Amino acid sequence: MRAWEMHPLCCLAGEWPGSGGGLADGGRSPPPEAEGEAPAVAGVLYKWTNIGKGWRPRWFAIRGGVLAYSKIRRRVAAEPHPAAEAAGGVRLIGVARGAGGAAERPVGFVHLKISSFSESKSDDKRFYIITPTKTLQLRTGCAKDRATWIEALVTARSEYSFNGDLSGDQNDASFSTEKLRNRLHAEGVGEAIIKDCEQIVNSEFSQYQTQMKQRCEEYLSFIGSLPREVEVVNSTDTTVTEKPQLELFKHDCSSSGKCSEYSNTESSDDVGKQEISELSDGDEFHFYDTRQSFSDFAASPDMRRRCLNNGNEDHRSIESLTTDKANEDLSYSKRRTKLPEPVEKEKGVSLWSMIKDNVGKDLTRVCLPVYFNEPLSSLQKCFEELEYSYLLDRAYECGLRGNGLMRILYVAAFAVSGYASTDSRPCKPFNPLLGETYEADYPEKGIRFFSEKVSHHPMVMACHCEGKGWKFWGDSNLKSKFWGQSIQLDPDGVLTLEFDDGETFQWSKVTTTINNLILGRVYCHHHGTMNISGNRQYSCKLTFKEQSFLDRNPRQVQGVVKDADGTKVATLTGKWDENVHCIIGDDASKVKSHGSHQSTGATLLWEKNKPSANPTRYNLSSFAITLNELTPELKEKLPPTDSRLRPDQRHLENGEYEKANAEKLRLETRQRMARKMQESGWKPRWFQRGSEDGSFRYVGGYWEAREQRKWDGCSDIFGNLSSSPKLQPSTLYASSSI
Repeated sequence: MRAWEMHPLCCLAGEWPGSGGGLADGGRSPPPEAEGEAPAVAGVLYKWTNIGKGWRPRWFAIRGGVLAYSKIRRRVAAEPHPAAEAAGGVRLIGVARGAGGAAERPVGFVHLKISSFSESKSDDKRFYIITPTKTLQLRTGCAKDRATWIEALVTARSEYSFNGDLSGDQNDASFSTEKLRNRLHAEGVGEAIIKDCEQIVNSEFSQYQTQMKQRCEEYLSFIGSLPREVEVVNSTDTTVTEKPQLELFKHDCSSSGKCSEYSNTESSDDVGKQEISELSDGDEFHFYDTRQSFSDFAASPDMRRRCLNNGNEDHRSIESLTTDKANEDLSYSKRRTKLPEPVEKEKGVSLWSMIKDNVGKDLTRVCLPVYFNEPLSSLQKCFEELEYSYLLDRAYECGLRGNGLMRILYVAAFAVSGYASTDSRPCKPFNPLLGETYEADYPEKGIRFFSEKVSHHPMVMACHCEGKGWKFWGDSNLKSKFWGQSIQLDPDGVLTLEFDDGETFQWSKVTTTINNLILGRVYCHHHGTMNISGNRQYSCKLTFKEQSFLDRNPRQVQGVVKDADGTKVATLTGKWDENVHCIIGDDASKVKSHGSHQSTGATLLWEKNKPSANPTRYNLSSFAITLNELTPELKEKLPPTDSRLRPDQRHLENGEYEKANAEKLRLETRQRMARKMQESGWKPRWFQRGSEDGSFRYVGGYWEAREQRKWDGCSDIFGNLSSSPKLQPSTLYASSSI
């Protein structure tokens, strides 16, 4: 559909009288109401097009309640404007600066009857023309011209009425019954019967005409109320703050690669009024009907997942499992949904002044202020990777039914889902202390998690988690290097998953690189190969594609599942920050050729949860917000080594930044003795190093000690002497170096 075929209530693109452009008569005419009832008004206004082109001069003209605008073809500035010459009596507003060229045919019409006008509060030269579908952002040469233009627009709107032609047509409407009379005479019908027929026809027509008049009046009343409705809508939009608008602009620019016209970065309260974008001149208009909307809805991930669940026996049982979990959630206490309001106003620091002397050093030895941290420790981040533990529950159920292929597919999806929480997280977690622990008891998810820092140099963290029919454990030695503009993190450790039926899977994590630490938006990407090896029939190889500067489709993950004979039986594809799909059997090769999950009939294995309804500076997910929650009941059960009791981390969460920095400095001073303590024979309390592979395994006893609240051998490493009367205070150390 071309622009000039649009509905008359919209901003139209069409032909203004004058085949050669401008305002000359002749050629194809616009709607009849645009033909000269009121004196014509014309002039040059600057129209906002988009973030790339900015303000561009356009020739605007008012005639008969319709505002038309057209592009200006550049000529020598000294030439008079052709449209002004041909206007003959047209009232010109302002100096035709920038109009030293020929006006092309109009590219848009605005019906003033359904429009409202608003002045900018921050710029005395700018004003807006607001219609039910569009918002034109215009600027004049001076403040006086703006007042003149708005006066002319209001006058044209008040003088113009839709009633004129319609009322005249209705009053002059008449019809003749002569043909009916002649036909009845030919059939030999008597005069009395013919008169009765004429009276019946006249009565029916009169009733129909009355109904049409009523409908026309209702329609015209609705049209007349549109400007008031638009003004009400835009007045409510002024409550929107500037920050969400700027965030929306950043998101649109980063996701689509270009900026639409409503993504105006100018800092003013008028920007919040721009609900609908103004399309670039000459662009085609696109419409979406109900059929296409329904198709998009049917193709959505949620709808596809429901359809797959209804058509597959395995998925039906999995769906029932999920339903049972939802019912169980009702019996547990509700967890928090947002962080506490900050007590102090946060102060920024100069990153360059902090890191310019640390290029090439080990990051664990670099001292940074608390400003660069998020209120979570690395131990809690380990548990955050289990946000989608339901995938392991599904894998366990599939294995019980003898479907080993679906089991490893869900395990692979779980391995990818652990990276979803790293998206747009600008701050780093606190490095835990030697001997620091963290527990997470989530009965609504059916899991219990425990982790401990078991080594300071090198820094090693070990974790253990128990779920419904499975156990998960591992340790990680994170090696980091800082290279000025980026940080590279290389994990060294093995993660193990064991199901109750004896099947186990092992894999190692891939490399993570954090970019743009000094200039630009901070972002991270994961790259490398992840091999998931099993002790039975299937194994999986996942490839995290390394992101390049010109890559238009970043964060991709592709995987292949093979059986014991090395035959490819399934393919995985997706993005680590969005979702993972799989294709089983002969159709697996189609993923690469088609590149579309819908066209290949791929099955959705995992999809990232929606972002939190209460966003924070740290961009924590809804699940991450619950990790550091400390209730009075929980505080009585925790050991003195739990991350929730760390003072600098707690002060940071509460927004007490001065106290957080002071505590961090105090703890770092004492932490320097941790390495000497480790060399003197210190051993972790809850984990033990294996003699075969050197990995740490959980020795048990934590949850039993928690029930009895006996924490023998657990020192008060944070210096919180009042947290428990049974503690054995230790003054050796209390924090990491960062």
